[in-house]
Amino acid sequence: MSKKIMLVDDSSFMRLMLRKILEVNGYTVVCEAANGLEAVEFYKTHTPDLVTMDITMDQLDGIGALIEIKKMDPNAKVIMCSAMGQQAMVMESLKAGAIDFIVKPFNADRVIHSIKSVIGE
Repeated sequence: MSKKIMLVDDSSFMRLMLRKILEVNGYTVVCEAANGLEAVEFYKTHTPDLVTMDITMDQLDGIGALIEIKKMDPNAKVIMCSAMGQQAMVMESLKAGAIDFIVKPFNADRVIHSIKSVIGE
């Protein structure tokens, strides 16, 4: 059975790029969120197997959304995605419970490698 993935990014272009990489590799994108508040709500209703989460977003940033999702589901699998590859952001994300960190622009092989290692395929 295909794993359900939720994409969270304030850029519709970035979500589209990621969706294409995932679908070509046999994954199912169950929903997309444009900010952290939507991400938390959609996580409750869609219970995805994996979330890709941008960091810099309006209303609630990715790290805040990650913390809220982990409160609801301590076993949630979240990969942070951001153009900001600064060490502090990576460390903060991992400390908050992210399993991996992918830097934009997306490298398809890196994305798929990360997803496979996180969901155990």
